[in-house]
Amino acid sequence: MIVTLAAVLLAFATLWIVSLFRRDASIVDPAWGPGFLLITTLAFAQGAGGGRPLLILVMVALWALRLGGYLWWRGRGHGEDFRYAAMRAKHGARFWWVSGLTVFGFQAVLCWIISLPLQVAAVSSKPLIWLDFLGAGLWLVGFLWEAVADAQLARFKARRTDPQAVLDTGLWALSRHPNYFGEWVLWWGFYAVALAAGGWWTLFAPALMSVLLMRVSGVPLLEKKLAERPAFRAYVERTPAFFPWVPPRATKSPR
Repeated sequence: MIVTLAAVLLAFATLWIVSLFRRDASIVDPAWGPGFLLITTLAFAQGAGGGRPLLILVMVALWALRLGGYLWWRGRGHGEDFRYAAMRAKHGARFWWVSGLTVFGFQAVLCWIISLPLQVAAVSSKPLIWLDFLGAGLWLVGFLWEAVADAQLARFKARRTDPQAVLDTGLWALSRHPNYFGEWVLWWGFYAVALAAGGWWTLFAPALMSVLLMRVSGVPLLEKKLAERPAFRAYVERTPAFFPWVPPRATKSPR
């Protein structure tokens, strides 16, 4: 596991140097998924092979390449993301090393920590059991849910004429963040495969990912950005935030 940590740190450090020349820290976002693929591939190479390692490698590869490709496509030609632009304005001349530590370095370490279930599964020599197939099923549901939600959002943005409009059809009628919900489901699928390999102790990884999606960098950050749109406020009142089966919280009528 030391090898995988060193590799992902080196990869993100290289990416950080590139970002300094490009003056665009946003390039870290499309690298998130491929970072997991790098780690899983190296772990797979250190193992003895078999059904479970191959299964987890394929699952990670499909997810990482789709997500990384989508984020790259979505961000091309739009300049630096507002989050990093705000950091750049705040830190000024210090941004070069602040971004190295808090953006690239932090994401590299976080990527490695959350990848531990994947590493456990990638080096496992135990035969496949029912938990592997349950995990693969969960992963497939989450993968398709996220991919369809991303495709629906991309199509909506390409066709809308009102920049204040909000997507509230398709999977986006079931929850306000169906892409994050899909991501949540597939990570618990990854964990089920790790659990089958004996990696019960890696429970903290999908739990941490869940917290990030629902409480930190996922839902709260995006909702804060959209909160001023009247259409979004109406959308919030009628649509669950994350889980499609949980009704939205009742809001008090203004006095």
